[in-house]
Amino acid sequence: MGVWIALLRAVNVGGRKYPMAELRAALEAAGFAGVQTHIQTGNVRLESPLRSREKLEDALESVFLTDRGFEVSTIVLSTAELAGIVADVDDLAATFTPKVGSYVSVMKRQPPAAVAREIEQMSTPGERLVVRGRAIHLLVDVPFNQVRTNFAKIERISGPSTNRNDRVLRALAEKWG
Repeated sequence: MGVWIALLRAVNVGGRKYPMAELRAALEAAGFAGVQTHIQTGNVRLESPLRSREKLEDALESVFLTDRGFEVSTIVLSTAELAGIVADVDDLAATFTPKVGSYVSVMKRQPPAAVAREIEQMSTPGERLVVRGRAIHLLVDVPFNQVRTNFAKIERISGPSTNRNDRVLRALAEKWG
């Protein structure tokens, strides 16, 4: 069975409550093995015989919809993909040296080159956007609550994504990589 990292979008914010113990129970009841979670923001490690990332995302989203009654967009990474994103975080931080930190929006699909360029052109002073594979890296010189990047616009052109800060991604890679 393959080991996968699932990043859930917009859980435990607003009225979209999904306690991690209940999430783990739902996944185990659906036949997934080795289920673990990290903090309350929807970071899940699991084992599955499914080899297709897209099929696994569909299966997980179906479990969550059945269990919760609301859709939970889910982005799945292999452990190698997660390690690659963390390596890119380190590489970009060394190259651009953000004053405050970096955040990564992980997309379901890698955007075409033209879309990646369009996203990168949305960079503004103090907010640099860099696309690498399925990850949009945001390197910021201001606190996140002051960021002006229009994530809704980015998602309209890139498709579904979910955001994590570099510390969470590094913790996931160290814990589950």
